[in-house]
Amino acid sequence: MKRKQGLKIIAAAAIIVMAAATAHAAKAYMAFGGGPVGGTFNYFANAIAIYMTKNIPDVEVSSEGSGGSVENLKRIHKHDVDFGIVYSGDLFLGRNGQLVNDPAKYDKVRAIAALYGAPAQLVVLKKSGITTAAQLVGRKVGVGNAGSGAALTAERFFKTLGIWDKIEPQFLGYSPAASAFKDRKLDAFWITAGFPNASVIEACAQDDVLLVDIEAEARQSGFFEAYPFYSPVVITKGVYRGVDADVNSFQDTAYWCAGESVPEDVVYQTVKAIFSPEGLAHMISAHKAAEEMKVEKAVDGLSIPLHPGAYKFWTEMGLNIPENLKP
Repeated sequence: MKRKQGLKIIAAAAIIVMAAATAHAAKAYMAFGGGPVGGTFNYFANAIAIYMTKNIPDVEVSSEGSGGSVENLKRIHKHDVDFGIVYSGDLFLGRNGQLVNDPAKYDKVRAIAALYGAPAQLVVLKKSGITTAAQLVGRKVGVGNAGSGAALTAERFFKTLGIWDKIEPQFLGYSPAASAFKDRKLDAFWITAGFPNASVIEACAQDDVLLVDIEAEARQSGFFEAYPFYSPVVITKGVYRGVDADVNSFQDTAYWCAGESVPEDVVYQTVKAIFSPEGLAHMISAHKAAEEMKVEKAVDGLSIPLHPGAYKFWTEMGLNIPENLKP
């Protein structure tokens, strides 16, 4: 009798262990590509990863720092990460094999939702007398990490002006650039990120700075015709200390993306959770730029197909999805 009871206990224990192992095996561990330290990408990636882990059953997501938009595009394509944030311009160019010095086609990436506009912000000292981008000839300019969306946007803009080879680009992330600017190792630094941005706030706290109005130079140089995924935007006065007037600039749109192999139900549940009132409140608490996250703007500026899970959700929400964006 004792032997039978012992066998029953062992069998029950084995079933419990097997059930626990099965549950553990069923849990999906996923990675989310963010961006440089101090950048808006990181805030959004962290916030979405945390919310997914707390609200999507059997899914645990970790946020990973990265060089930014183009690195995320490539890593999603190669299945190194499951999710990431990529600018709409890089999505378009990457899918069509038109990235700078890179003819590869990154076509295994799917869009989920527009997150926020990422305005170009060109920071200089007020006392420098610089009021246009053209005046940066011969100057050291922090343009973002090499390969990042910020650096590529800077290259496109300054090349269109005809001065890319006449400035001294310094490939520094946002926070290091702000520090170098403070130490007078840079004459200017450039970011493309939602505002207010922590690195620009840091610069404004240390010095009297000016955000250069670059929209007119972009328009006059044919920049918008060459790169139609950029659009004019106004950086509102008062968003930074000492910026007392609206600044005209242009922006790309940051897109939340996933690999084509990420399960449809995971994406569907996630986008539904994030775009709930509670999810949006969580995102806004992480970064003020999340106030731009709207159902009606979910596919604005998009030029690649949606992930099937996102397509299902947006059609349920009543969006009319153009043919070229359907999975």
